[in-house]
Amino acid sequence: YKKFYEAFSKNLKLGIHEDSTNRAKIAKLLRYSSTKSGEEMTSLDDYVGRMDDKQPGIYYITGESKRAVETSPFLERLKKKGYEVLYMVDPIDEYAVQQLKEFEGKKLLSATKEGLELEEDDDEKKQFEEAKAKSEGLCKLMKEVLDDKVEKVVVSNRLADSPCVLVTAEFGWTANMERIMK
Repeated sequence: YKKFYEAFSKNLKLGIHEDSTNRAKIAKLLRYSSTKSGEEMTSLDDYVGRMDDKQPGIYYITGESKRAVETSPFLERLKKKGYEVLYMVDPIDEYAVQQLKEFEGKKLLSATKEGLELEEDDDEKKQFEEAKAKSEGLCKLMKEVLDDKVEKVVVSNRLADSPCVLVTAEFGWTANMERIMK
């Protein structure tokens, strides 16, 4: 299957984009590297089988290369929570994932888009609200300085170690898609 997939993965992903009647069947054939798969590739079925019951969906990140997405700050909090994230590094993945919104009842959730919500306990929520209140002035100042270069500046709970990250709108293009289109 590995040789078959190397030869025809782009065709399968194009099928996800174009063939709506067979989308669910084709999705079972897809393989991706992930935060937990090591050098092997994993299927969406295997991913769902390993998912925690509390996990809201299938997390993925798109990017230029496996190396680029592995070190992305977008993964910090997801890894800390123990969630597996699929690496979608083929340009056609951007198109395929626009059509494949869910797999076996589990939503596909982009780690790089706005609206990523991670479950928190009461202590974490309280700490986050306090940090958000403390940073309100800084956010306003940054928005004034950056003006029309950004839509908004907000405090987020999606990072663990990095100071900041640029997030794309929930229904807009990802940064990777913009790179591809250029």
